[in-house]
Amino acid sequence: MPESSGAELALLLLGGFRSMVDTVQQELAERGHGGVRPVHEFALRAIGAGADTASDLGRRLTVSKQAAAKTIAFLEANDYVRRESDPDDARRKRLRITPRGDELLTVGQALFNDVRAQWGQQIGIEELEMLEAQLAKLVDPGHPRLSIPGWLASELGESVS
Repeated sequence: MPESSGAELALLLLGGFRSMVDTVQQELAERGHGGVRPVHEFALRAIGAGADTASDLGRRLTVSKQAAAKTIAFLEANDYVRRESDPDDARRKRLRITPRGDELLTVGQALFNDVRAQWGQQIGIEELEMLEAQLAKLVDPGHPRLSIPGWLASELGESVS
């Protein structure tokens, strides 16, 4: 067996992530959720956890307020979130996940579970569970964090939307 490198391992891990995401995105598009990208799921999760303004969302995702606003615009245009008046200050608008946004999160989770089951069939469920257990030992307890979109964009020199 040829000697592996750390760079090859990083690429395998990234490739696994990309393979899962691409499969799920394709299936989501077929189910009426076209154009959805991983950052949209991160954003919905952050909004669900209390990031209810563009500023809050930007901080949570570690992206600029402008990038957060662009993400919110996509989510609003596709009926995944809506803005509601703040009961304490009618001038403020708070982000709320819509039923369609909840559906996206639920369907997306189920699709990721389907991909995981397919992988379990390919390599064996015991091997997959061992891989997950070993990766869990290597990853900090706070990962994956919702700030990954901002981190990845900064590493690639891109904007997040």
